[in-house]
Amino acid sequence: MAMLCAPSAASGQSALLPAVPTDSEAPIALLVDVTSGQVLHAREENRRFVPASMTKAMTTFLAFELMEEGVLQPAEVFTIRPETWREWNGKGSTMWLPADARIRVDELLTGITTVSANDGSIVLAEGHAGSVAAWTALMNQKALSIGMTNSRFSTPNGWPDEGKTFTTARDLVTLGAALTSKHPQKYARFIGRGQFTYNGITQSNRDPLVGSFEGGDGIKTGYTNESGFGFLGTAKRDGQRLVMVIGGVSSQSARARLAKSYLEWGFSAFDSRRVVGGDKQVGFARVQNGTSRRIALVTDGPVFVNVPKGQSPEVSVAITYDGPLRAPIAAGEQVASLQISVEGMEPANVPLLAKEDVAEAGVFDRLINGLTGWLP
Repeated sequence: MAMLCAPSAASGQSALLPAVPTDSEAPIALLVDVTSGQVLHAREENRRFVPASMTKAMTTFLAFELMEEGVLQPAEVFTIRPETWREWNGKGSTMWLPADARIRVDELLTGITTVSANDGSIVLAEGHAGSVAAWTALMNQKALSIGMTNSRFSTPNGWPDEGKTFTTARDLVTLGAALTSKHPQKYARFIGRGQFTYNGITQSNRDPLVGSFEGGDGIKTGYTNESGFGFLGTAKRDGQRLVMVIGGVSSQSARARLAKSYLEWGFSAFDSRRVVGGDKQVGFARVQNGTSRRIALVTDGPVFVNVPKGQSPEVSVAITYDGPLRAPIAAGEQVASLQISVEGMEPANVPLLAKEDVAEAGVFDRLINGLTGWLP
């Protein structure tokens, strides 16, 4: 996911933008339009902090990935171990698994995403990977694979572990973007439910957006005494999806109020401008040792940029890549970036994809390329 970094609160808000509602109450805050990859506001977005139950969003993403790979099945049944039940029965947020529970993976995931089930997270981890350590090793591998380079997980549920588990707002937004874009059907199935009933017990979702904010559909709250109140949340309106993180908030009511006002600010403070149409060729990149000396570049869909509402800042675009590119190149492979600069903000970098295949050149092709390279 490409990101456009707006000035942080610490470095000064752009004069073009209205006041951000989180600045006085949220030590950590980040708001990104993941539709375009543009950061609308950032405050201490690279500061490490304890995610608490927001960790369960990573457990959920790993489960989605394993299901996609076919190695974890929604109908698969796990049995709770006696020692697991003794440790986690009634401990923090729970789905109240009984001591003899035999439970399906899809029920565990719904309990994790809807009622923040600590017990369900442990049963899922042990049931699939054999141990919590093996599951968290998979979590860390998967986090790195999507670009979460400043996070570490040693628990599947975010229970306090002396700071061994940590993340940043930027990494959590990367996770939120991956959840919504890579697994939209699983996201819609498991995340954003208002309540969950298991074993005759009905519990409500503590997500401050679900059912009370237009377009709000997740993702995960978190709280410990150490971390304060945090939230990885998202909402979608008219095809535009915003993902936000707030951390270190003083109370549950403040978290709910700030989450809503922060997202509303993101939707209302900007106008959206189309920069590139869907599947439109935006330029070329040079290719070395290929059957062609250049390759056409496209985006994977329309590209929009947000500008402060009522303003007309200068917007410019440029193609950037480490070149020349080396063949072979596959159609759809990300090979370059479209850098979009908006006055008052740092540049965005939107992925550019190869429009077609370019095979590695044979001896004759290399000879022809060498000769034509001397031509004007």
